[in-house]
Amino acid sequence: MYDVVAIGNALVDTEFTLSDAALDATGLARGNMTLVDTNGQNMLFAALNEQNLKPAKQAGGGSAANSMVAFAALGGRAYYHCRVGGDDMGDFYLGDLANLGVATDATYAVQADGTTGSCVVLVTPDAERTMQTHLGTSSEINTDNINFQTLKDAKWLYLEGYLAMSPSATDALSQLYEHARKTGAKVAVSFADPAVVKFAKEGLSAILNRGVDAIFCNAEEAALFADADGDADPVNTLLKYSDLVVITNSDKPTTIACRIDDGIIEHHIDSCVVSQVIDTNGAGDNYAGAFLYVLSQNLALPNCGRSAAAVAAAVVGQFGPRLSIAEYQTIKKRTVSLT
Repeated sequence: MYDVVAIGNALVDTEFTLSDAALDATGLARGNMTLVDTNGQNMLFAALNEQNLKPAKQAGGGSAANSMVAFAALGGRAYYHCRVGGDDMGDFYLGDLANLGVATDATYAVQADGTTGSCVVLVTPDAERTMQTHLGTSSEINTDNINFQTLKDAKWLYLEGYLAMSPSATDALSQLYEHARKTGAKVAVSFADPAVVKFAKEGLSAILNRGVDAIFCNAEEAALFADADGDADPVNTLLKYSDLVVITNSDKPTTIACRIDDGIIEHHIDSCVVSQVIDTNGAGDNYAGAFLYVLSQNLALPNCGRSAAAVAAAVVGQFGPRLSIAEYQTIKKRTVSLT
């Protein structure tokens, strides 16, 4: 029924462009995600308003959701488990995913008395994104929000690292993992953000210690994880948990490491040239989603890396974390050969 089944936080993104000084004034950690309650987010909105900063864009977001959009828009069949409120934002969020080809089920996803999560994305002139997130009802995602039948015949289960920061998600992640192993689906994990490794290493390790089939992260996240594990070599560290590791590194080559028998094969795939980097929000998410799609078509790892790099390059060259379906398809025609 589905090629990939994912679970993650459902967030509506509100993006602002601002100066370095304006970002510093917020007190947020540059390039990281910070969790807050409703009051904390309202205070940030008020502070931005005082500086006469207006939202540049509002759109559906969430790390795993962005990955699923890329996967589906390239031609795959994707299902997304999430939790939204019975509010206008929740309706918008699920409708947006449907329009982009990602399946959800309101019967499981909607918490009638809940508030849909939101993320303020602050983009500085260097295109770096800094995020402040109010999870809303997404912080309570649990097994009631999961339709385990979606894993039947799925090739992949995709787990978002941010959920390592949500205690309520622990049982849901565990049961999804067990179902995936029973149905034969492979398991991929995205670290999603340096904050996950810094503040939820125990939860992330609990997922990885079960053994996974693919890890997606960036160089900073990989280094933080390896350091916490007492190992100076990120590739060596991550290959203890997965036979496939993909480490992106901004405009530098991506490392794709694969353990085969007793050996390790590494590929280093160049990033694509971008004339102007506008917004890095969603770049890693899209890389993972595109990579997983090409991998699901049984193509070689270097092919996966090149197609994913092209998608990520297109994302950072525009504002917002997602492309249009037509844009994804154009990149697919240029980079993916299924014949």
